[in-house]
Amino acid sequence: MADAKVIPFDDDRSRGSGTGGASGGAVPRPARRRGTGGRRPGAAEPAPVREVQPLPVPDTGEPSDAAAADGGDGGLERRIAGGLAFLRRRLTGEYEVDDFGYDAELTDQVLMSLLRPVYENYFRVEVKGVENIPAEGGALIVANHSGTLPLDGLMMQVAVHDHHPADRHLRLLAADLVFVLPVVNELARKLGHTLACAEDAERLLAQGELVGVMPEGFKGIGKPFGERYKLQRFGRGGFVSTALRQGAPIIPCSIVGAEEIYPMIGNSKTLARLLGFPYFPLTPTFPWLGPLGAVPLPTKWTIQFGEPIPTDGYAPEAAEDPMLMFNLTDQVREQIQHTLYKLLVQRRSVFF
Repeated sequence: MADAKVIPFDDDRSRGSGTGGASGGAVPRPARRRGTGGRRPGAAEPAPVREVQPLPVPDTGEPSDAAAADGGDGGLERRIAGGLAFLRRRLTGEYEVDDFGYDAELTDQVLMSLLRPVYENYFRVEVKGVENIPAEGGALIVANHSGTLPLDGLMMQVAVHDHHPADRHLRLLAADLVFVLPVVNELARKLGHTLACAEDAERLLAQGELVGVMPEGFKGIGKPFGERYKLQRFGRGGFVSTALRQGAPIIPCSIVGAEEIYPMIGNSKTLARLLGFPYFPLTPTFPWLGPLGAVPLPTKWTIQFGEPIPTDGYAPEAAEDPMLMFNLTDQVREQIQHTLYKLLVQRRSVFF
């Protein structure tokens, strides 16, 4: 189709001066001779025409028709350019980490992308109660710990990262062993993990961060399969004292599904001592099947965040009250245990 042509209304030459033009600035139609197609002698020259420019198309984030016809090459080019820019920043050191070693860019663009398929497709994690996590400010998430290997902490981290409407990041407190293992140490720091000590936890909470802790520690992930979903001792309640000092709410978290990924039927204490591990698990597949036995079973997971337990109503000296810490610790533990039992009753199968 040819481009449209319009006659501008503000051109004086198109007005009917001496030609019987209509009032109100209407544009007269040039008279033509009948049968000749020419202009009438003495008639005004026709007004110049101008080309109508197409309106700009707003960027909606969707591929244009041209890009779609080209197979989305524009979007592919942008992704390639973004990837190259990311690599350039990594190679030149033009990226930031905080005092704990947390690398937000690497976590968002790489590490979470690696964990997400395991979260979504392998364990098929279902998340409940994420609205109980505050949109801003410091908060302490306290969860049960299980599974022989600490995959539950990583899945909880993905759950918060991908499902919280305020795009919050969970900073996990990890045991000393994590930070002495090669490669694991660096990856843990990049993911935002830090040493499970009161000083680091208080600093993070004071900065308004979301902190995750699993008070069962090695007693939780290293317990026999026959004791699955039975919470172990929560230590001396140090996490409660930390929350009280910062006035941060405590959010109980219950995780179902992790207990069955490595059914621990035995513990080789001799090998554990030789390797410097707190335990050496024996499962139906490991170490009998070699590396294949280290693959976790594809169980179906549920992660539920409970209602927050506020701590900002207590006096500053409450953090030194052992009876209060014991009562709050027991309250958190009982709430997690009760939710675990409820989720187990609702579960149809370990794998579905």
